Amino acid sequence: MPKVWFITGAGRGIGAEIAHAAIAAGDHVVAAARSLQQLKTSFASVDPARVALVELDVARQEQAPAAIQAAVARFGRIDVLVNNAAYGLLGNFEELSPAEIEQQFGVNVFGVMHVLRAALPVLRSQRAGHVINISSIAGVTGFDGASVYCATKYAIEGLSASLALELAKFDIRLTTVEPGFFRTDFLDQSSVRYGQKVIEDYAMHGSVENAYGAYHGKQLGDPAKLAAAVLRLAGMENPPRQFLAGSDALVMARTAIDARLSELNGMAALSSSTDHAS
Repeated sequence: MPKVWFITGAGRGIGAEIAHAAIAAGDHVVAAARSLQQLKTSFASVDPARVALVELDVARQEQAPAAIQAAVARFGRIDVLVNNAAYGLLGNFEELSPAEIEQQFGVNVFGVMHVLRAALPVLRSQRAGHVINISSIAGVTGFDGASVYCATKYAIEGLSASLALELAKFDIRLTTVEPGFFRTDFLDQSSVRYGQKVIEDYAMHGSVENAYGAYHGKQLGDPAKLAAAVLRLAGMENPPRQFLAGSDALVMARTAIDARLSELNGMAALSSSTDHAS
C-alpha cells in the first residue's frame, strides 16, 4: 500500500529530494513550503494525482492545522511526517541580535512543534505513523560561529528523544536524522543568514561568513542519496531513533562522543561524590 508523506520545506533542497524520491517509489506526497510558486515549479512534471501542494510557513502557528487537514482531506491519512523546514543563522553569539535569534528558533524549533501539534492527533488516531525530524550534526557537536543554529538543533534532539518515548505507546515511531554537510543551498546566500553586527575582538580571528562560505559547493553529502536513505528508514519495521547521514557526520560524531566518554570517565569520581552518603 502506498505511503502518504507530509514534508515541510519541500520546495527545494533535502525536502524536495525526499518528496521526489517518495513519489518515484510510488507513494503520495503532501509537499509543504512557504512559497506555493516554488512548489509548483519543483513539482511541475509530477502527476497531480500523486502530490498535493500546500502553502505553509511553519513559523506561523495558525497555518499548521489547515495544512494537516488539507493533507488528510486529500489522501485520508499521514504515514510519514518529515519535519525538514529550517535555515541556518550563522555568526558569533554576541554578534546576533535578539530578533535574529528569536526568528531562528521560531522556524527551526517552534515551527517543528507547530507541525507536530497539528499532526500528532492524526497519527495517534491511526495508532500508526513515522515522524522523521531532520536535525543536523550540529545537534550532536558544537561549531564555532554557529552557536544559535546549533542550539536549535540540540533542541530538536532533546524534543525528539523524549517525544519518541511518548509516541511509542501508540505505535508511532520517531527518527532523528543528523546530516553532515550536504551539497544543497543551505550555505547559499538565498538561504543562510549571517549576523550583521561586527565585534572587533571576534573579527580579529576571521570572518564567520568566509569560513562557512568556503564549504559551499564542496560539501561531501549528496542530497539524492540522503533522500534514498530516508526512504529506507521509513520502510524499516524498527527504524533507529537517530541516524547520522554522511561520512563527515560519522567522523565528527565519533570524535565528539569519544571526547565526552573520556571526560565522563575522568570525572566519574567527582560526579559520584555528589550523591547522599549511604
